[in-house]
Amino acid sequence: MKVCVLYSGGKDSNLALLKAREEFEVSCLVTLSPKSEESTIFHYPNTELVKLQAESLGIPLIMETCSDDERSSLKALYDALRKAKEFYRVEGVVTGAIRSTYQATRFQKICDNLELWCFNPLWLRDEISILNEALEFGFEIIFVRVAGLDKSMLGKKLTKDIVRKFAERHGYINPAGEGGEYETLVLDMPLFKKKLKISESEIVGKDYDATMIVKRAELVEK
Repeated sequence: MKVCVLYSGGKDSNLALLKAREEFEVSCLVTLSPKSEESTIFHYPNTELVKLQAESLGIPLIMETCSDDERSSLKALYDALRKAKEFYRVEGVVTGAIRSTYQATRFQKICDNLELWCFNPLWLRDEISILNEALEFGFEIIFVRVAGLDKSMLGKKLTKDIVRKFAERHGYINPAGEGGEYETLVLDMPLFKKKLKISESEIVGKDYDATMIVKRAELVEK
């Protein structure tokens, strides 16, 4: 089956992509780029970097911009998935959704309207096991946005020690960041032919509400 992957460049969409490649033909990536971190549905920080990630993966990319509101976001998603179906003949959509019924129900409705099958390989899995699995696969993951965590986390790599700390705080934060606590960027993973290297960045925002904006990045040999 030919599928597309909803791809933000973060840990969950990359892990979903890795799992999708085990069973399906991934024909393209679909990325939605909202205006700001106020987006209610889609990952915001550094979405332009998915172009480099797609190049490293060797997978075509469909990218749509949208406003932060739900209506604009879902229309952009519909348009992007329609293009994936038309241009790449995809029959299904893969997402990295874990527990957000808000996202999942809206994605499913659009897939139903386009007669596309929706596959969520991470759905309802234990969040700590997801983080550990990504690290075991050799993912190199950094934090690029925090909302509730200290901004000193920005630019740091996700490590086993940090996962253990998240596990200790389970109940206070969602360990996978699905409550908006943090967002990530994957610099390397098994399917990348080259890894992403950040050469210039800036941190904007307050202590517990901040974003790392990547100003320059390139692909380098692994």
